[in-house]
Amino acid sequence: MEISARGRLEVRITTADVGKRVSVRRLGEPGAAPEKFTDTVGVLTSWDDGVLMITRRDGQRVRIAESALVAAKVVPAAPARRRGPAASYPELARIASRAWRPVESEWLGDWELRAAVQKVPREARPWGAVAGRRAGFTRRANSVLPLGDPGLPLDAALEAVRRWYGERGLPAYVQTATGAEGTQEVLSAELERRGWVREVTAELWIGGLAPVADVAEGAGVVLSREADEAWLARYGRKGLSEVALAVLGSGPSVWFATVPGAAGGPPAAIGRCVVDGRWAGFSAVEVDPARRRQGLATEVVSALARRALAEGASAAWLQVEEANEGARALYTRLGMSVHHAYHHYRAPQEATG
Repeated sequence: MEISARGRLEVRITTADVGKRVSVRRLGEPGAAPEKFTDTVGVLTSWDDGVLMITRRDGQRVRIAESALVAAKVVPAAPARRRGPAASYPELARIASRAWRPVESEWLGDWELRAAVQKVPREARPWGAVAGRRAGFTRRANSVLPLGDPGLPLDAALEAVRRWYGERGLPAYVQTATGAEGTQEVLSAELERRGWVREVTAELWIGGLAPVADVAEGAGVVLSREADEAWLARYGRKGLSEVALAVLGSGPSVWFATVPGAAGGPPAAIGRCVVDGRWAGFSAVEVDPARRRQGLATEVVSALARRALAEGASAAWLQVEEANEGARALYTRLGMSVHHAYHHYRAPQEATG
């Protein structure tokens, strides 16, 4: 809220502030009491025809009529973090990309086009398969990572993206982020304006590595440099191709964790960690449904964290989908918190199989 020296609420933003983080107070919804106000904080992504569009931290967009504004001001680009390691979005985006490498990539200016294509039978098409012939192993390895200027006007860049993925039999995806300094609220809004569809939203969490390592002993966890057949059986992805195995094994220093299960059966729990400088990234934490709520996921993550500490890492990161309440509760207990949200946008009129 912005109050002038005369005690009045004032609107202190203009169309020139598009792209900046703002705090806005507006009148409530139609029919609400006159004194009812609603506050919104986020990035001002457009201001056209008397309507403001503000993108909140989680990527949700809020439309506000200019006539409903009561007070508004520009606020700092991102709130100060109260705990955890200091980290910028560009740093984390690059770290996460190196931990889940595509098989093929190409640069369009500062945009990395990434693909990891596997052949699939017509009768077993996962997401992204075209005519039952090809599919990408995960959206993360088959989407554009925009880290700056593509070197072309946006429409031309997006056309180049669609053409590049079309040549590989894949739908075109662009991964964007919101909620931290240097994230891409404006690009997300421009994609939506052009009809690109947001299909998946997840969050990247960070925290100190030592508290994760100290939370459990993990004496029964076996660490390995490769994912063996037992690990892959618990991972739950049927018919993993060489492409998928290459993605799983990618990264500067990769470790796989296994908690053995019953004799001859899949492991009780598994996990994966990639050590990259000061960062340790955790993924693929899976637990046998019959063994959940026994602390196995905690043991897996803790054992991997100790291995990462031994290699000189000090900070942890991981990615969690919004709906995964169990994982969110676990990582909160480990002292981790949300750094930013990220989203996958699919090109319009593209089929996902």
